[in-house]
Amino acid sequence: MIMFNYQQTSQSCVKCGKCIPSCTIYNIHPDEVTSPRGFIDLLGAYQRGELELDKNAKDIFEKCFLCTNCTYVCPNLLPTDQVIENVRAEIAQKFGIAWFKRAYFFLLRNRWLMDWGFALGSVFTPLLFKNLPKHQSVKPRFKLPLIGERVFMWLRFKSFMESYPEETLNSDRENPRRVAIFIGCLANYNYTKIGDSLMEILKELRIDAFIPKKQQCCGAPAYFTGDFPTVDKLIKQNVTYFESFIDEVEAIIIPEATCSAMILEDWERFMHNQPEWRERIARLLPKIFIASDWLYHKTDLLKRLEALSVKMDKSITYHDPCHARKVLGVFKEPRALLGANYKIVEMSDPNQCCGFGGVTLQTEKYQYSKKVGIAKTKMIQETGAKIVSAECSACRMQLTNALDHEKIDVEFAHPLELIAEALKARG
Repeated sequence: MIMFNYQQTSQSCVKCGKCIPSCTIYNIHPDEVTSPRGFIDLLGAYQRGELELDKNAKDIFEKCFLCTNCTYVCPNLLPTDQVIENVRAEIAQKFGIAWFKRAYFFLLRNRWLMDWGFALGSVFTPLLFKNLPKHQSVKPRFKLPLIGERVFMWLRFKSFMESYPEETLNSDRENPRRVAIFIGCLANYNYTKIGDSLMEILKELRIDAFIPKKQQCCGAPAYFTGDFPTVDKLIKQNVTYFESFIDEVEAIIIPEATCSAMILEDWERFMHNQPEWRERIARLLPKIFIASDWLYHKTDLLKRLEALSVKMDKSITYHDPCHARKVLGVFKEPRALLGANYKIVEMSDPNQCCGFGGVTLQTEKYQYSKKVGIAKTKMIQETGAKIVSAECSACRMQLTNALDHEKIDVEFAHPLELIAEALKARG
């Protein structure tokens, strides 16, 4: 477990209140207790022995969206998100983890079973869900446990990794370039068009694509829930596997903000008390990138898109995933790539969290997630754009559901899907 000095963090808070207006949960549940300075005050009291880690405290700490808005504006750079992630591990140890979360994390630890489970689920999906092809999603035909009437992602019979060979050769043999793709669970099993689009872009760039078939989940869902043993296992499996091919590729590119932030920021931090693994992770990180960052800085894709002289007739608005903009500092790159062929209309606050929040907020505390999502859709609607884009499938699932709930006719598309569409449009 990552150990934090909660009291030190609490004492470092100057109570300036800059975090309050930016806090996702506070904006829809205005209670000082569930605000960044409220969270860290309670954690300080807990470490001093003045607060019991009971079910009431559990309820409070599970309301945080971990959007990192507070850390982004804090003058003392207090790691509010990290201390909450840590106390959630203590909560998990004390109270256990709900059965459906344990089942999900078991699948994450066993990819062969997840492959089989998603394939089987896709067979029965038409019985329970109606298809929404425009959104690459499905909607329940009637209320279902945990899901209710929410729009849900497609269940594919064949995943992205199962749809392609491990090696796809595209490059000039005299000057070969080769990258590995870490696809992420949602893009692998559900929104497979993301991976298809990335493969098309790499073909255009004449770069070989290596799809490591033994890659595991990055561990983010378990990490945000407090299941640290699962996180430890998944990190070590991935690191060992990455080491087997890292010298043979130019980069490992990831088309998902959450996976990228988990690997680039949280893996090394998580292993702070396991120096050997921390060092092994550090040796990998220089070659790991979120897709838009790598495509913008390491290829001539922007020049190719500008040379198309194609202006798509669809206006788009761009939503900044919390893990892309605030954690990785990536927000200009996708806009530059998209702006070459699309008209971009900015929201009043593109940086506002969409409200996905992780497994707990999507299930046990969905009422809060729903309110945040609806607020974000109002911003999207005000732009008049026909498409909202974000480099994150969790944001996609959240916003697609909120847009459907509010009956707003706006489509969601990943930046890679839009870029691939522009490349095809040149005729």
